[in-house]
Amino acid sequence: MFSIILQAGTQAAGEAATKPSMVAQFFPFILMFVILYFLIIRPQRKRQKDHQGLIDNLKINDEVTTNAGIVGKIVNIKKDKNTVVLRVDDTTGTKIEFVRSAIAGVVDNEKPKAK
Repeated sequence: MFSIILQAGTQAAGEAATKPSMVAQFFPFILMFVILYFLIIRPQRKRQKDHQGLIDNLKINDEVTTNAGIVGKIVNIKKDKNTVVLRVDDTTGTKIEFVRSAIAGVVDNEKPKAK
């Protein structure tokens, strides 16, 4: 009878010794969050900040491309409506009004310098 009690006590002590601590249990989740932050969240915030800077620095006569792939020259910027008017065809004078956030980027028309 005494040996059964000792075995039960030894098993209970062995289970307590092999249980990982709370920090060790959550370490993989913490590590995954840190990796997720540096690979996904941080670069996305940087892209958003750069895009917002691009939108804030738009000027008339900038040639831009939209998210839909339309290329045009800025004719008017309506800050009160948060829109931009683009001239997409010089021959017919076709103009289209876009929301400023629809601008994907400024087209760089400068030719690279030869070395």
